[in-house]
Amino acid sequence: MENQEQKPYVTIVIPVLNEEENLPELQERLYKTLSKTNKTFEIIYVNDGSTDNTQKILEEFHERYPNTKVIEFTYNCGQHLAIMKGFERAQGEIVITMDADLQNPPEEIPKLLKKIEEGYDVVGTFRRKRKDSIFRKIPSFLANMLTSYLTGVKLRDYGCMLRAYRREIVDYINMCSDASTFIPVLANTFTKKIAEIEVEHEERKKGKTKYSLFKLLRLNFDIVTNFSIFPIQFIGFVGIIIAVLGLLFAIFLFIRRLIVGPEVEGIFTLFAILFFFIGVQILALGVIGEYIGRIYMEVKKRPRYLVKKELL
Repeated sequence: MENQEQKPYVTIVIPVLNEEENLPELQERLYKTLSKTNKTFEIIYVNDGSTDNTQKILEEFHERYPNTKVIEFTYNCGQHLAIMKGFERAQGEIVITMDADLQNPPEEIPKLLKKIEEGYDVVGTFRRKRKDSIFRKIPSFLANMLTSYLTGVKLRDYGCMLRAYRREIVDYINMCSDASTFIPVLANTFTKKIAEIEVEHEERKKGKTKYSLFKLLRLNFDIVTNFSIFPIQFIGFVGIIIAVLGLLFAIFLFIRRLIVGPEVEGIFTLFAILFFFIGVQILALGVIGEYIGRIYMEVKKRPRYLVKKELL
């Protein structure tokens, strides 16, 4: 084993949820890759409430590899909060995040180190020939377009968690106390020195994905409401347009009544317009409710996560 007593240059933060089948291969490939970089390093696994043998395997890693640290949550708090906890314990000058499912090959890490050492603060990645179903690709494509528009930082793949951050960016992120967040977007708000490189992508061979279609859609909605008030502004704008159109339509009906007289033929048209207005109102209430709910969650000041065990 290398001497890892000195402060690490690289920290790898990996959130884990029920990945017992992938962990042995991940640790072996990851440790081998990092050892070849000739840089000091540490690996931080954050067990995000796993219910299989993940914790036992991680504790074995901690015993075998002195530079491997383990944090265990008492319950599932979410991928990004797990990464936030890993950031709190990270000591490296460069901090790299990645998933534990082996779809992001650990062998790609040197590419990120090389790029960030060119002077960038954040290095994102986009997946080459992404090995996912079309039901995951389409929502991701739409989310990337929307996120790029809302943040003003155009990146091809906000969803790939294989990313590198400089120490100061991690420190800025650690100052944030949001109950929920999306780290790639949050990091981009602290710097304009951002790069994106292409990396390989592998099929998931073992275990099951933790992101269903519903969770992906929910995550996209979280991104929009966390980092922008655009939805409320947009609905306000639509409300003004509908109000103006409604007024014009009322004037039209009034004039028509004076000319033609009472009539019933347009009753279904009026119902359709009424249902449309009601739908817009419900949508507006839903969006406003989402923002109020987030304010409520922040005001309660509950802990974002509860740590059951730390092996550092």
